[in-house]
Amino acid sequence: MEILYEDNHVIAVRKPHGMLTQGDDTGDTNLMDEVKAFIKERDAKPGNVFLGLLHRLDRPVGGVVLFAKTSKGASRLSEQFRARHVDKLYWAVVEGVPSVPMGDVIQWLHKDEVKNLVTIYDHEVPGSQRAELSYRVRKSVNGMSLVEVQPRTGRPHQIRVAMMSLGTPIVGDVKYGASHHPRPLLRQEGSSHGNIALFARQLAFDQATTKQRIRVIAEPELAIFHQFD
Repeated sequence: MEILYEDNHVIAVRKPHGMLTQGDDTGDTNLMDEVKAFIKERDAKPGNVFLGLLHRLDRPVGGVVLFAKTSKGASRLSEQFRARHVDKLYWAVVEGVPSVPMGDVIQWLHKDEVKNLVTIYDHEVPGSQRAELSYRVRKSVNGMSLVEVQPRTGRPHQIRVAMMSLGTPIVGDVKYGASHHPRPLLRQEGSSHGNIALFARQLAFDQATTKQRIRVIAEPELAIFHQFD
């Protein structure tokens, strides 16, 4: 358990690539249960541990995840997420080099819940949601680029489809157009396969009671990111 930040109301941890954020029908290990078990043992809590889910990362994505430890923390941080007052920054390693080194991507996304697949539109369609992000290329090596992404909305798969629409899909993301699979560079201890080169690098929010601005930063473990050091 790598704790990145903790106070009386919230706890931020680094989610490994390949781990579920929250439990699902598979019954596989998930981060939320792991954090609950960790707090229960560390603090010798006799009863159930309260832990509020504030946001999620896709299973193949790693990085910062923030949980609420109290109902007050859950309420106040959830409102910050709804008001887009939480700043997020991701790192993505993509195939090739975007033709424009920095810019904005605005799209309308429609998710097929059965197939767990998002379709992109350049205009609003029934059931779609507007998605916005900005990006910039940090460095390019070996036919790949490290891209810094700042989403302004929190739509499912929005970074993944945005990178695909630029003609530079995220490495390993075969669902959204990736063509080659440097598996040794995407491997992480504890996860078998299916990781993609997308990492939630930073999360900034206001502390629940003091309103102090907190910035949480995680270091990626996948070898593919270290090619850009």
